[in-house]
Amino acid sequence: MRSFISLTLAVSAIFVSADPVTPIVNLGYATYEGMVNATTGNTEFLGMRFAAAPAGEYRWQAPRAPATVEGIQQAFVRPMSCFNAGEGIAPTAPFPGRSLFRRAAAVSSEDCLFLRYILPSNSAQEKLPVVVWIHGGGYMLGSTFGFSGEDLLGIANKGVVSVVIQYRLGLFGFLPGKEVKHSGVLNAGLLDQEFALKWVQTHISKFGGDPTKVTIWGESAGAGSVIQHVIANNGQTKPQLFRGAMTSSSFIPPQYRFDDVIPEAMYSDVVARANCSAADDTFACLRGTPAATLQNINIQMGDNAFFGTFAFVPVVDGTFITQRPTIALRQGKVNGQAVYAVTNTFEGAAFVNASTAPTVQVPDYVKNLFPNFGTKEIAASSTLYQGQGPPIDQVIGIMGESIFICPSYYLLRAFPKRSFKGEFALPPGGHGQDVPYYFTSTNGIPPFTNPDFKAFPQSFMNFVMALDPNVKYDPTNITPQWKSWDDEGNVEMLFNKTSDDLPVITPVRTSDELLDRCKFWESVGELTGQ
Repeated sequence: MRSFISLTLAVSAIFVSADPVTPIVNLGYATYEGMVNATTGNTEFLGMRFAAAPAGEYRWQAPRAPATVEGIQQAFVRPMSCFNAGEGIAPTAPFPGRSLFRRAAAVSSEDCLFLRYILPSNSAQEKLPVVVWIHGGGYMLGSTFGFSGEDLLGIANKGVVSVVIQYRLGLFGFLPGKEVKHSGVLNAGLLDQEFALKWVQTHISKFGGDPTKVTIWGESAGAGSVIQHVIANNGQTKPQLFRGAMTSSSFIPPQYRFDDVIPEAMYSDVVARANCSAADDTFACLRGTPAATLQNINIQMGDNAFFGTFAFVPVVDGTFITQRPTIALRQGKVNGQAVYAVTNTFEGAAFVNASTAPTVQVPDYVKNLFPNFGTKEIAASSTLYQGQGPPIDQVIGIMGESIFICPSYYLLRAFPKRSFKGEFALPPGGHGQDVPYYFTSTNGIPPFTNPDFKAFPQSFMNFVMALDPNVKYDPTNITPQWKSWDDEGNVEMLFNKTSDDLPVITPVRTSDELLDRCKFWESVGELTGQ
């Protein structure tokens, strides 16, 4: 491995520094000083601004280019998080309801549009593929914290560069309603993500990355975000911002039209809680409301959502997102060249209140999850899951398949002969339990000791580098031949283990029964909002 001094000299057109061991990059609007990781030798920029602060008059407006600043800006520590709230804990869907719950706010701010970037120490002579991570959290919480690009570089044997982004969350990023459409922008959080992807296209070559080889990846709402960018602009984003898309536990909750009954009720609820109901211009009143007040409302309404659901999520806005995701995917209106989707075996359990096991009634649960369902749809969906254990297991199946698992198959179908499917079944196989396998520093220690389990996280990096998990940069990877999902019988790769902790990595055929249930959920998409 060449020294970092050699690296700095070799990329003098990229880094400009009087001190050869201090990485400094000029982005035009700002000059940032990074740091060298003493353990890995990789270059890290932990907090670079990619957009101006979306506060004050710019609240609920499209992201803007940062102002030019003089001098060297330090990017040594992680930035402030965007305002966070949380998932619902209410026993029923509560429109328009009130909540008494409060949650202490994390260290956060409206001025939060930053990203972190990691450049491997051996990248001086080539432009490397780029992986952009979009964090999850139900569009209500999360940040770059806990997602170290160093982990991804380690998995990839320093064959990629990594970018981890932040975006507006909760009501700051996803306030719906006609007034927002008229005077601001809907889906501001998605537009932040797109702005970051445009930043990557403009600047990544200065950091040793190849803008023609960008793959976007996320887990949960991050995976849902990936799908939003796949269908954005009717699948005709120009110029294209990525070639590959990877989803871990795709999250597609009800995504209503921005002016439907429920989004309008949510907007009215925010207005009432902010004491703006009597204002001639309610949107202007909200924009003038202190951020701390809005954050309290964000927390209240987040808690007041039905258990396991999230209050503020994307809507069909008519411009950036012009159709429900299921329709756009069915019509093949997609950006990107290829996809890799992974689901976990038991996605729904984390979002169902286990304490209701003795009392839960499937029809009541379905009505709360999908408020637009009528008697016919409630009966049909309840019948579909009969025989799958007691009622608590049935509602876990309904939540997991309708919101997380089935959307992954809709995505795969939209990329014929260019899609790969994996299932993470390593016990207990719940939602989010795959994350420590690729972000190994998240819990302090890797979740596995047998080195052959590296095949699972390496599958993502294989795809980033070649758009094909069969093209392996590590010849010791034990994953067998992997067919495109729709090639010869809907085959996906199962990642599991034996009772002796030995890896089980084998192709399996997607269950026809599962695909039939997914067809049902797709058929009622107009009512579920998906």
